[in-house]
Amino acid sequence: MSSFVEAPATHSPATQPAASAIAALRALRDELGETAVLIGDAVPERNCNDWSTQPPQRPLAVVRPVDAAGVSAALKACRAAGLAVVPQGGLTGLCGGARPEPGWVVISLERMVGVEEIDADACTMTVRAGTPLESVQRAAADAGLYFALDLGSRGSCAIGGNLSTNAGGNRVIRYGMARELVLGLEWVLPDGTVVTSLNKMLKNNAGYDLKHLFIGSEGTLGIITRIVLRLHSQPGCTMSALCALPDYNSVKRLLGAARRGLGPLLSAFEVMWPDYWQVVTERVGVRSPVTGGHGHYVLVEAQGTDATIDGPRFQQWLEALLDEGLLSDAAVAQSLADTQAFWGLRDACAEFFSALGPHISYDVGLAVRDMHAFATRCKAALAAAIPGCDSVYYGHIGDGNLHLVSWVPGLSVEQQPKRAMDEVIYGLVRDFKGSISAEHGIGTTKKPYLGHARSPEEIALMRTLKAALDPLGLLNPGKVI
Repeated sequence: MSSFVEAPATHSPATQPAASAIAALRALRDELGETAVLIGDAVPERNCNDWSTQPPQRPLAVVRPVDAAGVSAALKACRAAGLAVVPQGGLTGLCGGARPEPGWVVISLERMVGVEEIDADACTMTVRAGTPLESVQRAAADAGLYFALDLGSRGSCAIGGNLSTNAGGNRVIRYGMARELVLGLEWVLPDGTVVTSLNKMLKNNAGYDLKHLFIGSEGTLGIITRIVLRLHSQPGCTMSALCALPDYNSVKRLLGAARRGLGPLLSAFEVMWPDYWQVVTERVGVRSPVTGGHGHYVLVEAQGTDATIDGPRFQQWLEALLDEGLLSDAAVAQSLADTQAFWGLRDACAEFFSALGPHISYDVGLAVRDMHAFATRCKAALAAAIPGCDSVYYGHIGDGNLHLVSWVPGLSVEQQPKRAMDEVIYGLVRDFKGSISAEHGIGTTKKPYLGHARSPEEIALMRTLKAALDPLGLLNPGKVI
């Protein structure tokens, strides 16, 4: 039985006469520059959608400011003309959060790129919101420091978009979500007000910490323009092992052993179910360093400070587990190439379109103890409810994040029964008291199921905040709540 969240009646963006709207956009182009505002047929195809499976929609215009003042001017002009606005970064979101509707204006941060400052003493970086994540990582490394957030889309996604969805990624178990890696922000409110709060201090309890309103709000409360990121020391060494285990109880025991035996060195704990393993080794064709036929496969990574100390410590920890009989098989990386090969097995999901054909990806949060029960029930429920439906399971696990992919062979993306899949998957998430989104956001695709993970009181408070900051409902309307 579905429990969709029905939003109360809200102000809808006024429909403006085309001539009035175009006149406002042309005036904005005169203010910001010829290449800063693209109207009508000049709108690039890339700005018509994100990576969600929804059909693309052409916006009325794309505004490409270079700073917060430009974002402010764009929001003021759109507010005066009654035009709805959607912010866009790298467009790698999977939930429709950056997808426009016809008649909307896109504010793209693609020209707001670059690192403004790296403060090695404070271990901070001040960066513009449109900067690709990989560029942020590289700039930190060039300065002898480390930015811990890492995603498979690192070369395409923008750091501002990462914050708008509170991205997680591969090393949350050690460094936390994107939220934990931010010290200060600059943002622009829906009325065009620029708020600059580029704090660089770890300790600053002077009133409300307002930045957390905008991290994870998916561009519905304001547009992030600049960020102060928290950096860490570069790891002196990285150790990794690929382990095969007989069952999920052994996986949980291994996680506990890793937390105790590796302590703060533990940086990743990635679990792959047998169905996922079969796809990546047999259909994608990734070579495995361990034997097949096991109950689960785990990639354990630890980051240390001294290879001569931490390397042997990691090896001894793993050997003790083998001697204990906890592991069925294991391979330890002897080089960077080995580590990359291990991660190649976990990241092979990027090849699923070629291996499986069209499919639907899901991202849910669950208690660690419940993940195997959820995966078992979900796989059976999908197969029973949707003829021919198959699914595979994998995830970060140590931070409570399970990913799954489901599909009906032979169907296009548009033909995949996503609504039926959603009902099964999110219904089970509700039953297990989990979250419908661990790290991908809500956007529009998960909005009907928000009540599966948030109480009516929480959703009401979200709507109160939205109404207070965006009373005209023009900033990314209809998203999240």
